[in-house]
Amino acid sequence: MSDQLENNVREALAASTNMGEMQDADAVGSAGSPGCGDMMRVWVKYGHDSQGRTTIDRATFQGFGCETAMAVASVATEMLKGKTLDEAQALGGAELSAPLGPLPPMKIHCATLVEEALRQALSPAPAKPTSPQPTSATPGGDLMDSMMQGNNAPRKKIVFLNPDPQP
Repeated sequence: MSDQLENNVREALAASTNMGEMQDADAVGSAGSPGCGDMMRVWVKYGHDSQGRTTIDRATFQGFGCETAMAVASVATEMLKGKTLDEAQALGGAELSAPLGPLPPMKIHCATLVEEALRQALSPAPAKPTSPQPTSATPGGDLMDSMMQGNNAPRKKIVFLNPDPQP
């Protein structure tokens, strides 16, 4: 990764004000795979502009993955404010990550992850959830648990090896 991209990622993470659950969200979308460890959830709250069009008032995110994925989500949630549903649905990963600068090929999946979660949140648009969405405040309702639903794969445990084992 270039030094400029690394700096932009750090700045986006430091300035992120949209990280976390949104309790009164109108829509939520999730994307990712617990098998690879990259997971993203995006919450969206709708409003109306002065012309009466439905727009995005606020978007927040929560995720697991690399710093680049979190930075893309951070800048994307800022970018979504005031967009109509059609405008938001037209945004691809390249547009969502553009404020960070060009992503190297091995980081493009970070933008795709955010795009997939956003598309799920915006389709079908907009409708209040019919049942309460899981939150970290509810038992078994955190992001990892919800991503594992319907997946019988066992959770993976990371064990750090001692780099200097004593004989």
